Amino acid sequence: MAASRSDALVIFGVTGDLAHKMIFPALYAMVKRGTLKVPVIGVALPKWSPERLHKRVTDSIKRSGGIDNRRALHHLLSLLKYVSGDYKDPNTFTAIKSALGGARRPAYYLAIPPSLFETVINGLGAANLAKHARVIVEKPFGRDLASAKELNQAARAVFPEDSIFRIDHFLGKEAIMNILYFRFANSFLEPIWNRNYVASVQITMSEDFGVKGRGAFYESAGCLRDVVANHLFQVVALLAMEPPSDRDFGAVHNEKASVFRAMRPIKPDDLVRGQYAGYRKEPGVAKNSDVETFCALRLFIDSWRWAGVPWYLRSGKFLPDTATEILVELKAPPQRLFADSAPATGRTNYVRFRLSPGAAIALAARVKIPGKEFVGEQRELFLLEDQAGEEAPYERLLGDAMVGDGALFTREDAVEAAWAVVDPVLKTHHRVRPYKRGSWGPKQADTIIASDGGWHNPKP
Repeated sequence: MAASRSDALVIFGVTGDLAHKMIFPALYAMVKRGTLKVPVIGVALPKWSPERLHKRVTDSIKRSGGIDNRRALHHLLSLLKYVSGDYKDPNTFTAIKSALGGARRPAYYLAIPPSLFETVINGLGAANLAKHARVIVEKPFGRDLASAKELNQAARAVFPEDSIFRIDHFLGKEAIMNILYFRFANSFLEPIWNRNYVASVQITMSEDFGVKGRGAFYESAGCLRDVVANHLFQVVALLAMEPPSDRDFGAVHNEKASVFRAMRPIKPDDLVRGQYAGYRKEPGVAKNSDVETFCALRLFIDSWRWAGVPWYLRSGKFLPDTATEILVELKAPPQRLFADSAPATGRTNYVRFRLSPGAAIALAARVKIPGKEFVGEQRELFLLEDQAGEEAPYERLLGDAMVGDGALFTREDAVEAAWAVVDPVLKTHHRVRPYKRGSWGPKQADTIIASDGGWHNPKP
């Protein structure tokens, strides 16, 4: 039986930055595609007039790419309602019930600080607003294993698991979705996608900017929590998972959760934490802060397929470029027939996934240079380059949540299993190492991957 489509969207935190930067442009795109036709109720503390909210939405869309369809904009504005109130006040939820009118299957999107998730969920439950509804929770899902369990318990006390949509916009990117498709739509990959042929896997997500005035937030999160335990672990799961029994999103979630459960808990010596020069001078940052703006780690997945294969994850701010790439390096041929073959003179064959900027999938193989000598060079065969017309992540994810498609969201057991991997080093770790802005992080990060040929640095 197909899931029912949500007949209203309620956005908590509608006056915040996330709504302005991401959600309003997504709603505008959904209206243009004809996929959003239900009331949109914004909820926040400020006492805004409808006109002020309309102005905020219009400004957001202008900044995100411009208004290219006035009719769609006017239709979006006509769908909007606004409720002002404190999330701790039961009267706020009474006002939401009134604004919903005849809607019986609303979707509640919590675009609010994580500290308020439980308050709002409890408020919805107490006001009897959760029946037949869905709740969309913005990451992070907890700060550690204990808080993740607490948040999941609070959500499950009010909503069934299949009505809880834990949103990570990274999973809505076309390039991320294509990893799953590429792996299981092609037969040539499966025979070599294991410990017998893969030497190592490395994933880099780099940013060429700093915390951008969000020092107070970063002090409470740090790179390991903010990026690695969420975005990069999700990529690892897609690369490492076993074939699901079918395309049902429950089967996909089962296999992803199995990957997290097979991950070996990280030890302090597997992790290098860095902090860019000048971070402690950022507003909201402690003068003696030990919070990492960079981290590199070595990870092992103790499964039949991946036993012994090292996975290297790296992310940081104020690195040379803003890019996300995966390099799956294959083992060298068992016998070196040609003197110039890898690894003596460089990398072995590999599969490279470029996730951003732009998307690409490439295979690297050696080919002979014309002439009498058996000398060659490694070249890349591009299988995919960036495609136009794709949905933006928030547009896709909001649309999926409203129709009950949970394929691109994360499940309770997977969230907790992922936190269990990083939990040992959230408090017990080596101090941060300083690194220069524009570098690839502290030199110690090179040590953990030295035996596998060093880091592959993405190029713009």
